[in-house]
Amino acid sequence: MTDGGVPREGARILVFGAGSLGSLLGGVLAQCHDVVLVGRDPHVRIINETGLRIEGELSLDVRPAAATAIPDGRYDLALVTVKAGDTADAVEALATAGAGAGQVGAVWSLQNGMGNEERLAAELACPVLAGTCTYGARLVEPGVVRCTGVDEVTVGSPAGGASALADSVGAAASAAGVETTVATDMPRRLWEKLAVNAGINAVTALARVENGALVDGPARETARAAARETAVVARKAGVDLDPDRVAQRVTDVAETTAANVSSMRSDVEAGRPTEIDAINGAVVDRASEPVPVNETLTALVRAWERERGLR
Repeated sequence: MTDGGVPREGARILVFGAGSLGSLLGGVLAQCHDVVLVGRDPHVRIINETGLRIEGELSLDVRPAAATAIPDGRYDLALVTVKAGDTADAVEALATAGAGAGQVGAVWSLQNGMGNEERLAAELACPVLAGTCTYGARLVEPGVVRCTGVDEVTVGSPAGGASALADSVGAAASAAGVETTVATDMPRRLWEKLAVNAGINAVTALARVENGALVDGPARETARAAARETAVVARKAGVDLDPDRVAQRVTDVAETTAANVSSMRSDVEAGRPTEIDAINGAVVDRASEPVPVNETLTALVRAWERERGLR
């Protein structure tokens, strides 16, 4: 670490949650940083044997280190990209790795849903940064990730305002070629991301449709209504979010990612637990008045999970 920040080049970076997005970002960061990807076999084994290939809108062949558990050592930064339901596992692993004893300098959460940063900060002594990411990524096969869209990653203090640490993380990510914005309005950005996810994820999962079906199909207004409800809850929490703006944002994102399968639909089709609790469920939990669309979407996805023994 340098002056409490992350070196612009040559930083030692841990990526905890090397699935599609974690592998994509970790692979790009590996162009000028010492990156360790922590994920599952056979993905980890193939990366160690032949390297990581990124294809699609980015084309890279890189050789980051990869492991199924955090290797010993000191890390300037830990990038957390696990699903919200696995945040507790990330906390335990990072705490064991020394995030409270100076072995991990800072943590940067790039996760879906609300509350991840609070859970990390409550258990780890090192600083925790928040972020959003609109890059598209899909794990094609072990060792191969397809970039389905290059957009933006943001980093900032979860509470908002200027952050010298966020400045250094942003500079380190930018130096490696990640399109990065250092944000001073992170609470608004996190709520806006939640609104978009609340509008797209559960609806596409339940209907088994691609994102583009929400542009002008029968579910369009359901998705937009979920986002509007989220904005109303955000405003009551003191975050200035315009309901009409986020509703339009849902439509815009659905259009630009028309062929994409949402992460929640992927989870449902694979029979995995979803992030419903951290997305639509988070809106319901934080609402002081009824949010009927989010309540319905949450109940339906939770019912699906329960019937399959996932909750």
